[in-house]
Amino acid sequence: MVAIAELLAQPMAYFTTPEPEGFGPFGTRFYRAIGPETKRRNLMCDVYADWQVQISKYVDGLINYPSLLLPSIAPERGDQGYEDEEIEAAATTCRKMWGLGYGPLSNVLSLVESKGVIASRLIMEGERVEAFSFWNGPRAFIFLASEKDSAVRARFDVAHEIGHLVLHRGIGPEDIADPKILKRIEAEANRFAGALLLPRESFPSEVFTTRLDAFVELKARWKVAIQAMVYRCKSLDVFDEYQVTNLYKQISARKWRTKEPLDDPDLLPIEQPKMLRNAVEMLISAGRKNAADIRADLSLSSQVIEALCNLELGTLTVPEAEPIAIGPTLK
Repeated sequence: MVAIAELLAQPMAYFTTPEPEGFGPFGTRFYRAIGPETKRRNLMCDVYADWQVQISKYVDGLINYPSLLLPSIAPERGDQGYEDEEIEAAATTCRKMWGLGYGPLSNVLSLVESKGVIASRLIMEGERVEAFSFWNGPRAFIFLASEKDSAVRARFDVAHEIGHLVLHRGIGPEDIADPKILKRIEAEANRFAGALLLPRESFPSEVFTTRLDAFVELKARWKVAIQAMVYRCKSLDVFDEYQVTNLYKQISARKWRTKEPLDDPDLLPIEQPKMLRNAVEMLISAGRKNAADIRADLSLSSQVIEALCNLELGTLTVPEAEPIAIGPTLK
């Protein structure tokens, strides 16, 4: 037993105490793992999702999370999915519900956390996992796992997962087991992401030319990939098929398919989740809990807790963590 605990880098209590409760039953987990080992990866993601929920529920007993603010949307055609117009309207509903206009979103991850979505970011090197989302009882979760070092691609991942949470709460595991249905809901989430990040009410009016270099300037303003902006122009009929094809040819010729201008994190920093980190740091700085209490209460390794809460390495292995200036409020 000791050897197993050491190999898995978990405390002995992890194996000997009951599994902590979550917020409720799990909904469908929208995984986007690819490759021949998809099932193994998804089982691994199941465990991370369980840990994310356990940590979040523990913190919920001591910290006031922001109220969850997501619209409840259902397709008019039922099992046949959403029309494009319904998806566009859903994204507009989100912006209105969140009190936003139609301009660029400065920080998508901070925005969704402020609306009560619980997010974690943990890079799973070599596993080719993008991101996934799920409901646990009444709480919505996003787990970011991509190895991408592009801020704009990570932002699109967040918007894509919000699309799943808003549009696909009624989708069951048996539905996504069907490749056709899975392909359809992934396309719907992509459409939602484009509509949320690049609203049809404003973005088209800023596209004045098919000159590729002009999209670099738009990327700096909207923080969306050039390829995603070109596709959005196609979806909104801003460009015809010939213009879109020509732009994609230019992108390929410049070798921008995998790395575009402004993809350097030093130029556009990758957004990081803050809510769980702020909550844990607040508990420690306020003297409500110390590092040893948190480790013992959760029966998880400090490394797992630090990673899922985006804490500095060593936060839960030192006597104190530095206080924070802003964050959630104590109960």
